[in-house]
Amino acid sequence: DYHIIAPDLRGHGDSQWMVGGTYTINDFIYDIAQLIHQALPTPLTIIGHSLGGNIALRYTGLYPENVRKVVAIEGLGPSPQMLEDMEAGSQPERVRNWIDSLRDLSGRLPRRYQTLEEAYQRMKTENPHLSAERAHHLTVHGMNQNEDGTYSWKFDNYVRVFAPRGFDMEEAGELWAQIDCPTLLFRGTESWASDPHADGRAGYFKDARVENIEKAGHWVHHDQLDEFLRLTRDFLAD
Repeated sequence: DYHIIAPDLRGHGDSQWMVGGTYTINDFIYDIAQLIHQALPTPLTIIGHSLGGNIALRYTGLYPENVRKVVAIEGLGPSPQMLEDMEAGSQPERVRNWIDSLRDLSGRLPRRYQTLEEAYQRMKTENPHLSAERAHHLTVHGMNQNEDGTYSWKFDNYVRVFAPRGFDMEEAGELWAQIDCPTLLFRGTESWASDPHADGRAGYFKDARVENIEKAGHWVHHDQLDEFLRLTRDFLAD
């Protein structure tokens, strides 16, 4: 029914990692903006999860004329309470903590699994709602084989380190308010993410629908695939 383009973000999948290990949200937005500008017809529909959802919403706020509909799966970023906790302390303290985190990662080697089965079992343990089929698919396509025959996950660990002042709610809200198209926001009820209605973030959007999915964590689209597809297809068909 749809022609789908699924790019790997920098630091993820088969895309290159950043020298120095520093990733910013605007770098990711630039990559997507260039991909759409150079290769894709508009208006289009964007679906993104987590960081990808964050990028999708911000891009749509920057270029509302280019997006027909947008779906964000837990893509609003840290909740207001999490942001408050992250911003505790002084700016010098936050910068020092960021430097310490980067130093810690620079001294760590990516975890190596002896077999794909070992990695698969880890995937199942960390994501109990995944079906065996989904867990196997994510494991096989999410790993690289090292020269010694072991396996490591494809993503760059540095992606997990947020730079000081890396998420500005006022800036994000300003972009969300510029989105003109219908917006679908997914959240798993067993995730760390807060309800966009309850925390007020849904109020930034002109035309947003929030779906809280039961028995789903942060990976809503994997934990409850059939329900996610049903709701998304209905949204796109409207």
